[in-house]
Amino acid sequence: MHIPTLIARKREGEELSKEEIGCLIEGYVSGVVADYQMSAFAMAVFFKGMTAVETAALTNAMIASGDVFSHPKGAVVVDKHSTGGIGDKVSLILAPLVACAGCRVPMVSGRGLGITGGTLDKLESIPGFRVGVSMDEAGQILDKLGVVMMGQTDRFCPADKKLYALRDVTGTVPSIALITASIMSKKMAETLDRLVLDVKYGTGAFMKTREDAETLAEGMRAVGKEMGVEVFALLNEMSEPTGRTVGNVLEVIEALECLDGGGPADLREVVLDLSEKIAGVSRSELEALIDDGSARRKFEELVAMQGGDPADLPRLSEIHKAPVIREVISENGGTVIGVDAGKIGQASLELGAGRSRAEDAVDFAVGFDCLVKSGEELEAGGTLVRIHARSVEAAVAAEVKVRAAISVS
Repeated sequence: MHIPTLIARKREGEELSKEEIGCLIEGYVSGVVADYQMSAFAMAVFFKGMTAVETAALTNAMIASGDVFSHPKGAVVVDKHSTGGIGDKVSLILAPLVACAGCRVPMVSGRGLGITGGTLDKLESIPGFRVGVSMDEAGQILDKLGVVMMGQTDRFCPADKKLYALRDVTGTVPSIALITASIMSKKMAETLDRLVLDVKYGTGAFMKTREDAETLAEGMRAVGKEMGVEVFALLNEMSEPTGRTVGNVLEVIEALECLDGGGPADLREVVLDLSEKIAGVSRSELEALIDDGSARRKFEELVAMQGGDPADLPRLSEIHKAPVIREVISENGGTVIGVDAGKIGQASLELGAGRSRAEDAVDFAVGFDCLVKSGEELEAGGTLVRIHARSVEAAVAAEVKVRAAISVS
C-alpha cells in the first residue's frame, strides 16, 4: 500500500476501505508507517471526517492491535464511558452497582488530564489499590466479583495509545471520528454486550455545546451498531460540577456516601440514569441494591481484591488530609444561580488535583467539598465551598477563583 496516496485520497474526502485502514494502523504500530505520515493522515481526517463504516473500521483495526477480553458463555458484559467532567465520580458507584445486578463489568478507565478528573487517580487515592492489573488477573477478578476497575495495559489497544499521543501534539484531538474510534476501541476491546455513554457538554466538558455532544453521541452509536453492540448515549450538561466535591480523595469519600444510600441527589440520579440502561433490572431494584448496602459491599470486595484494605475507607479523610482547609464564606445572602464547572475545574487543577501533562503527578488530598448547588438559598455568612490546599497561598489563590465561579443573586 502506498501511504502517501492513501493520505492524499483522504485529504480529498474519499472513503477508504476497511482493508486500507487496517493496513495503515497495522503499519503504524509496527513502525512501517512513520509518525509524520500518521500525523498527515490524522489532519486529513480532522478536516474531512470519516463515515460510520470507516470509523468502525478504524475502531476494529485499533482493537486488533492488541489483546481483548474474553468472557464465559452466557455472561452479560456491560460498561459505561464518560467523556469527562468536573466532580464526576459516577464510575466508582456504577461499576459495583451494576455488578450486583448480575452483569460482568470489565471497566478499563483513564487518568485525568487538564481540568477533568480521572477514575484511576481517584481509585489510587485508596492506599494500596492497584489499577495496573494484567489481563489474566483482571479475568480472575471478574470471575470472582463480576467487576474489575483497571488501567489500559501495554497490550490493550496499543494503536490507540500511540495514536492519541500523536494527536495530542499535532492539534488533531478534537476530531469527532478520531475521538469516537479512540473511545470505542477501548470499550469494544472489553467484548461488551451493552455500553452506556455519558456524553457531557458545557463549561466543564470537552464538548462545549449540546450540538457537538449530539454529534459525538451519534457517531459512537453508529460505530456500536456497525460492531453489533447495543450502545446507549445520555447527554448530561456539565455547566456545574457533579455532586459537592472536586478532587481525588474527596470524590471517593462522596462516592462512598452515595454507596451508603446518601450523598448528593444529582450524583445518585445520574448513577441510576446510566445504570438502568445497561443493568437489565429496574431502577427501583438498583436503588434497593444501593440502599441495602449490596453495592457498598461489592466495592469493598473490589478494593480488597485489587490490593487495598476496606478498613481504610472510613479513614480516607485522615489518610489524605490537606495541611490547609479553608471555608469560603458568602458575603451576601440570596439564591445560588450558577456554579461554573470550568472555573471550579481550573481552580482544582491549580491546587494540584489534576495534571496539565500526562507525566504530572496529582495530589490526592487537595480540592473542594461542601460546594453549594444552583437553586439553593444561602444566608450571608454561609459556606460557599471548603478548600483543601497544600499551602495558605494556594488556598487564597483558589478562593479568588471559586468566588468568581459561584454566582449568588
